[in-house]
Parts: sequence; structure tokens; C-alpha cells
Amino acid sequence: MVGLGLLITGPARHLWPLTAEDGVNESLAHARTATLTTLSSIASEAGNTMTVIAVTLATCLGLILIPRLPRWRESVFLAVAVSLQSAVFLVITFAVDRHRPEVHRLDGSLPTSSYTSGHTGAATALYGGLAVLAASRLRGPWRTVVVCLLCAVPLLVGLARLYRGMHHPTDVAGGLVNGSLSLLIVGRALLTEGRVTAPPGGTPAPAPAAGEARRDPGSTAVIFNPTVTDRAGREALRRVLEQHGHHAPVFVETTADDPGGGQTAGAIRDGATLVVVCGGDGTLRAAAEALAGSDVPLALVPCGTGNLLARNLGLPLAPADALDAALRGTARRVDLGRIEGDGLAPAHFAAMAGAGLDAATMRRANANDRAKSLLGWPTYALAVLREMRGPRTGVSIRLDGAPALRRTARMVLVGNVGSVQGGVTLLPAARPDDGRLDLLVLDPSGIAGWLSAVRTLLRPGKAASERHGDEAGVPVEFHTFRRAEFVFDDPQPRELDGDPVDSGRRLTVEVRPGALTMLLPSREK
Repeated sequence: MVGLGLLITGPARHLWPLTAEDGVNESLAHARTATLTTLSSIASEAGNTMTVIAVTLATCLGLILIPRLPRWRESVFLAVAVSLQSAVFLVITFAVDRHRPEVHRLDGSLPTSSYTSGHTGAATALYGGLAVLAASRLRGPWRTVVVCLLCAVPLLVGLARLYRGMHHPTDVAGGLVNGSLSLLIVGRALLTEGRVTAPPGGTPAPAPAAGEARRDPGSTAVIFNPTVTDRAGREALRRVLEQHGHHAPVFVETTADDPGGGQTAGAIRDGATLVVVCGGDGTLRAAAEALAGSDVPLALVPCGTGNLLARNLGLPLAPADALDAALRGTARRVDLGRIEGDGLAPAHFAAMAGAGLDAATMRRANANDRAKSLLGWPTYALAVLREMRGPRTGVSIRLDGAPALRRTARMVLVGNVGSVQGGVTLLPAARPDDGRLDLLVLDPSGIAGWLSAVRTLLRPGKAASERHGDEAGVPVEFHTFRRAEFVFDDPQPRELDGDPVDSGRRLTVEVRPGALTMLLPSREK
């Protein structure tokens, strides 16, 4: 930057386009109007020192202090990028002496060199940094809009500084370059996910082509949900993997359109021998769908709200601890459930699937993301209380080809595991590797019925020994099966592993014994 400044003020000052700069400044001065002057003042203020400091400070504090956000790395990235730009600007102004344009200037200025534009450089570092963070965190069509608006701010600041007679065009260009290089250098240091390591022999490993996430055979893929796994969390997982000999893991984000299935399938195609899934039950279900029937093991890192399978498998709920426990454990085969119905394409689930009260509860809880982020799993308990008055429905249940059972029910729940949030056991006999699925038919009526149901569900030992399969009209009924068919009298809300799906009247569920290989702690609950 200093070299360019000395070139501009020295050997190149008599060359085009530098010789045309004065004409540009004079033309802009002649084009001034009251409206444009007001607008330029507003734009220029966006790059003012105090504005930049205030916005940087507020953003960094927000990234650190907002609940469930803390993103220390992003905060440090923004603060250091803005600070680096300022330091470079000060060095340049001391080394390069350039007079400001010979036009009427609308602003006062410190006795610093015109090269480079400090306002433009600071705006580039700040708003460009915010654009980088927005591009990495936001999803959907608004991401493009927000990123474009943020990137436009430094350009408007630079144009305003030209209009107000404060800088030459090359000064503004220098500010843009200064801010951009500061972002690039700090971003490479703090935001780059991976590091290119040299293989044995000292020959540097070739970098992958742009847009290509290249994996070597035998690599580890980490499929993570970016809404619940921040950069600090990913670095903690990387350290755990490296401690267990899994070097240079590849981190792949899920998206709103693909919650993990496509990423997992891609990892398998690229030769991954271990897939780490970092997210909630929905992310796990999508990954399990892609891994079903393969020998590639899955290590589960619970990062969601429910984490049903992790709780039932005895995994710690702290992400790094869960990964460490899995990697210290052994590979085991666990069952998956396969489900299909009217309006529901064939799919797998790892923990539970249901229709009626359970699905309505999930739909209500998932509709309030703010409550879920603040309260966690108690959100589901509150949603249950609001859905308890929902209607009962008739249902025909055929288990393993036996004659159909006719029941009324508020909920039917099929599970590969038995416990839910809060330590409540709904399916006391469920085991994830017994080659069977368990069924709960819940049909309490009135206060006495609800009290009886709660009493049964809170005593899992007694409930496990009770089978009401030959008796209709009881509030709680348990069954085990390999294949079940359900036909409801009315369309029912439905859910798979906590994710609501389309309502419908028909469901067919069957077990896929040992379909998923998981790394699990040596002792399960």
C-alpha cells in the first residue's frame, strides 16, 4: 500500500488516469445540489471514525453476549479486521504525503495525507466484515439481499468522499483495497476451517479446486447444523478428533433444503470411513437415512434441543464429551424404523415417530424457535399442556399380520428407544438393537384417565411388565412388533424424530434390524 502511494505521488503522477483525477473532482463539485449534499453527508457518516467504532463495538458485544449465540471467533475477526485497517491507514498517511483535491471541501479534516481514504477503508473493513458474517450465517433469499446491501455501503462512502471533495479517486480505491486486504488476511487467519498439511516427504499437498471439498480415502466427515454448532464448537470437535487420530476432518454444513442426507451421501461417495453428525434429531435422521445399510460408522454429537437418541444411548450431552465417548467406544449395529403413508414418502427414523398428540406437540413447539432457544426441552412440556384437549380419533392397528385391533386414541407412538425429554419413559421395553419396535397407544379420558396414564408412565418398571394388548379402553397400551399398519378415521398430524411431516390417515412402519452402525460408549443405559 505504501509502495502504491509513493508510485501515485511520484513517477506515475503525470500518467493517465492519474492526470484525469482533478477533472473528476471538479465535475463532482460542479454537480452538487442540496439533496445530493445531504445524501453524501449521510453516506460519509457511515465511514466516520466514531460510527465505525460504535457499530463494531455493538456488533462484537452482540456476538458475545446474546444467549445461545456466543461467537467469539467472529467477534474477534471483525474487531481485528477493523483495527488492522486503521493501523495500516496510519502507517500509510505517515509514509505517503499527498495533498487533498483542489476543490471546495465540504468537510473539515485532520492534517493527514489524502491517500488513502480512511472513511472508505474503515467502511470496507466493517461492512465487508459484516457481509462475510451474514453470508456464513444467514439462510434463504434474504442472505443475498443483506450481503449486497452491506457490500454497497463502502462504495457509497467512497463516492460520498469524492463528491465532498475530500479525496482523489485513487485515494478511494486505496481505501477499498486496504479494507479488503485486512478482511482477507484476518479471515484467512481466523475463519478458515481447515489447514493444508504437508504429507510425508515434505511435498506440499495440492489445494483443492475452487468449490471442491476434496477428501482422501479414509477421511472423516463432520456433518454439522450451523444453527446449533458455532465455530468454537467445531474447533473443539476438531481437537477431539485429532486426539483420536482423525486428522484433517472435513466439515460440511447442512442447509435448510438439505438437513444432512445429501452431505452424508456425498461423504460416503468420497470415501469417508467415519461420519460425525453434529446436530439435533432431525440432522441425525437425515444422516441415518443416507447411512442405512452401509458399514460406515456414525458418531453422534448431540447439539439440538431434544437429542432423544443420544439420551437413550447414554451419550454425554456436551458435544465434545459425546464425541470423545463415542471415539473411545466400539462400533455397534442399531435398528432403524422405516415408515411410509399417504402423502409421506418412505423414510427412516432413528428414535421415534408418532401421530396425534405427540406430533401436534412437536408442531407447536417447533413453530416457536425463540422459545426453544431460550427454554430448551421444557418448550415441549408446555406444548403438551396446550395440546392435551385435542380430539380423540378411531384407529385400526394391524401388528405383524395379525387381525386388526380397533382402538380410540389421542396418540400412537412408535419407538426404537423409550425415553423422552425430562427423563420420562414412554416405551419402557424399547431397545435400539433388539430387532423390534415398540408401540404406545395413549387414550386417556377425563381427569381420572389422565391421572392413570401419568401414573403408568411414571412407573416404567411396572409399565414394562404390563401388556394391555387384549384389552380396549385402557388409557395406556403397549405392544412390540416388526411391522405395523395404522389406519386412522381422521387425518392426523405426524412426526418423525421430532420433525413434523404432512398429516394423513395411513401409516406403515417396520423395523430394519441393525441397519445403522454407530460408535457408542462401552456401557449403554
